[in-house]
Amino acid sequence: MTPTARDEDNTQGNAPDGVPVTLGRADPAAALERALGLERYVRRDGDSASISLVVPGMHCAGCMAKVERALNGDEAVTRARANLSTKRVSVSWTSGRTTPEALIARLDAIGFDAAPFDPKLVGSDQHTREGELLRAMGVAGFAAANVMLLSVSVWAGLWSDDMAPATRQLFHWISALIAIPAVAYAGRPFFRSALGALRRRTMNMDVPISLAVVLALAASMIEAARGGEHVYFDASVSLLFFLLIGRYLDVRMRGRATEAAQNLLGLKAVAATVVRPDGSRAQVPVDALDPGMRVLVPAGMRVPADGVVRAGASSIDAGLITGEAVPEDVAEGCRVFAGTLNLSAPITVTVTKRDEDSLLAEIVRLMEAAEQGRADFVQLADKLVRFYAPAVHILAAGTFGGWMLAGATWHDALLKAVAVLIITCPCALGLAVPVVQVAATGRLMRRGVLVKTGDALERLSRADTVVFDKTGTLTAGDLTLVAGQDHDPADRALAAALAQNSRHPLSQAIVRAARDAGGRLPQADAVGEVPGCGLTGRVDGRTVRLGNAAWLGHGGEAGTARAEAAGPEMWLDRGDGGPPVRFAFLDHPRADAAETVAALKRLGMRVELLSGDRAPAVRAAAEAAGIDHWHGAKSPADKIAHLKALADQGRTVAMVGDGLNDAPALATAHVSVSPASAADVSQTAADVVFQGDRLGPVAGLFILARRSQRRIVENFGLALTYNAIAVPLAVAGFVTPLVAAIAMSSSSILVTANALRLRLKEAP
Repeated sequence: MTPTARDEDNTQGNAPDGVPVTLGRADPAAALERALGLERYVRRDGDSASISLVVPGMHCAGCMAKVERALNGDEAVTRARANLSTKRVSVSWTSGRTTPEALIARLDAIGFDAAPFDPKLVGSDQHTREGELLRAMGVAGFAAANVMLLSVSVWAGLWSDDMAPATRQLFHWISALIAIPAVAYAGRPFFRSALGALRRRTMNMDVPISLAVVLALAASMIEAARGGEHVYFDASVSLLFFLLIGRYLDVRMRGRATEAAQNLLGLKAVAATVVRPDGSRAQVPVDALDPGMRVLVPAGMRVPADGVVRAGASSIDAGLITGEAVPEDVAEGCRVFAGTLNLSAPITVTVTKRDEDSLLAEIVRLMEAAEQGRADFVQLADKLVRFYAPAVHILAAGTFGGWMLAGATWHDALLKAVAVLIITCPCALGLAVPVVQVAATGRLMRRGVLVKTGDALERLSRADTVVFDKTGTLTAGDLTLVAGQDHDPADRALAAALAQNSRHPLSQAIVRAARDAGGRLPQADAVGEVPGCGLTGRVDGRTVRLGNAAWLGHGGEAGTARAEAAGPEMWLDRGDGGPPVRFAFLDHPRADAAETVAALKRLGMRVELLSGDRAPAVRAAAEAAGIDHWHGAKSPADKIAHLKALADQGRTVAMVGDGLNDAPALATAHVSVSPASAADVSQTAADVVFQGDRLGPVAGLFILARRSQRRIVENFGLALTYNAIAVPLAVAGFVTPLVAAIAMSSSSILVTANALRLRLKEAP
């Protein structure tokens, strides 16, 4: 029975195990939500209700603030928080006092469309937006190239005096036939944004851009109709082409946080096998599970919900929690979490949390919360819009009015005003950051480093603290048997005889060590694996066991060794009454870990190690790499708390990690880096991914990032200097729209050439 099929007149029901379950209240608000099809998106907790909405029209911090103000204006709303990167808004309210429909209507009233968040639709929407911008960019580029060819012919004066006027006008009309449909199509992203801002009685950077393009097009049409010498069709389409490049990079950057959450949610099981009180079984969707239900989790399947093992024993891939490669043994009474993988044997789990309250859902919420509040240097141009856009319009209108008062014709005054709008266009300002990103990221890509977010280099340049994860990041993640242990070769061969029947990472490490040592392995018969414990079999008539100390009955004897262990371990009971044999394992640091840490310290950076592994193992890895500050046994929430504590101390943190449990920490840090061997969700959450077995690219990133920062500052200086010189000339009437278009393009070329200087430096 699904949640929406329950009797809403009841406030409590019984789960299959007889555990009371709180059901939805039968209030008018809930009935209306169901009627609108929104009930399945609403989460309820007592008298509180909440929903996640998607607001695709949020493009800047100003939009985000307006959305939050509108929602918080409803007295029933207790909290409204917008996330600019994911375009999501989380809203909580007092149940019965408002509805999702009313909240969506409030957003519609201020010009923002909204809909309930559906993870299945997020990726397709992102690809649709990127595809639209790419198509618009292609159209604008093609049109600009063709109109430029026609314009060059006119500018060069290749025609005779008798033919020049007629031929020039013909070329102008051909240019118009190319430019008008191209501008109408390629300018849609800017025109829609500008119209939306004007409807809300606000301004943004797309307003002067749209106005300049439309006026240049209109002035060009008037000039072509009256047989004038100068038209500006090339300026219109070229301007759109350059600006679409920057807009595409911005959309790609903002889409990464959504992809990270989407990949993480992909770890969820889609269905669960519910065990009814009478022993029968039924397949139900995961979102229909309630606390108290019992579910069967076969070997090889993911746990569908957070819960407690009720029957059975197995090994669980709990990398989501610990970040470690070694599976965790679970038995009756142990907690398991949604998304973790059952490796060895079937288990029955009693559900303790609903799907939306699971650890997986919590990690997604942590990632999204961490994405908020980032102050990105790449958005500096957007922050200037509060005074930039009004200033441009006032300046253009003042130019028009001033020249009319000075006795100029309306046509001449309009052309001078258009020249001001074009010459003050923020094209160079908008390109100041993207061109540096393209030059730097292209150089890094050739060296096996992928920069995935547009502002990663800017944030890397500000970092003063680097926090490493251990397994798979600082270390290679390849477990090996510790060399030099006092093992009889016969004992190692005996353990390998059992271990070769298991795919457990520790078993495989023993087998590799035995084979490297040479010699034949004894024959093991009747080998069986006890889930969560180890292996048992018969060798030469003796019962031999290989597994954890508690299962072998040597917990007390192994306790001291366990406490001092710097890595995981297994124990061998030879079946002859003698003491058990301990096999210890290590995860070796990357070959250049110590060299990389030393290079980071020379850059003046603080280096820390933060891991979910046990303290002895973390200490050993830190000492091997030369790291003075380390912390072990940290959960995902602990890692986030530690990173926030560093931020509270005034530190700017770069996180380097690879495990699923590192994904929230990667999102929380000011900037994040992940190796290519990382889990997919960590790679997606990270700002930078590096390939290969060496850590050297991490140190090189910070060097190149600081150089990139200098180029960006220089580009902003060039763009502002250009405006300081060109704008007064345009207002004074010394610049025609044609010259303004050339000057605008020249400023873009100048900042691009400055950015390309990055390629002239030696690689860090």
